[in-house]
Amino acid sequence: MNTLTLSEIWIYPVKSLGGIRLSSAKVLEKGLKYDRRWMLIDEQNQFMTQRVHHQMALFRESIDEEKLTIKFKHDSIAIPFNHSLIEVPLESTIWDDTVITFEVSKEYSNWFSERLGIKCKFVAFPESNSRPVDERYKVNNEQVSLADAYPFLIIGQSSLDDLNSRLAEPVPMNRFRPNFVFIGGQPFEEDEWRDFTIGNNRFTGVKKCARCVLTTVNQDTGETGKEPLRTLSKYRRQGEKVLFGQNLVAIDHHEIYEGDTITLH
Repeated sequence: MNTLTLSEIWIYPVKSLGGIRLSSAKVLEKGLKYDRRWMLIDEQNQFMTQRVHHQMALFRESIDEEKLTIKFKHDSIAIPFNHSLIEVPLESTIWDDTVITFEVSKEYSNWFSERLGIKCKFVAFPESNSRPVDERYKVNNEQVSLADAYPFLIIGQSSLDDLNSRLAEPVPMNRFRPNFVFIGGQPFEEDEWRDFTIGNNRFTGVKKCARCVLTTVNQDTGETGKEPLRTLSKYRRQGEKVLFGQNLVAIDHHEIYEGDTITLH
């Protein structure tokens, strides 16, 4: 049997902006540390997403020990992790969920509004705030951050290779916004994973990930097309859903490293 190895770790600190590849990360209940703990909301307090605002792909994120830096073309802002909040609770919606968020500052909100050409607020989701994982898929009453529904997403490199073998132009993994990428194994074998470990962390696979038009947004240019969703829908459709990747919850909360071995139970 092929050795399964964690090859990439990704976080997306601000929901629907560009990702950051890390060599290691801390596993927390709600997702990897700093993963989707902030987002942009519109004037109706709805979450903003590349599905609608393709130009959100053009924001680049990076972190160091003290701050999150966000670049847009030639501009950038630095947001310290120990930032204060405007202490006015905002009922913000992510799909069917309502969560309590707090605007970080008018200055940051204005910076994003000017660059997107849309009035929006930059909000944070404190670690102590509640957002339970869907009752049908929880293992230990897990919570999730501002991700669409689950704390972690894993995809096999061989699954992407299989898809790319069917496309006229291959697409990179960043179209699918995983937290974990692994090498070894068969295409789409992660579909069937239930209990497994990555390094010192136990995870449980809870639900195959349904994909949407965000996968058609080029993360380098913000341009959109029909692929890879059109091709995926021909062979990865289940009912009304097109599936790619497996959603996870974490049983343990330790550091995780690129190169960790994955062991199935």
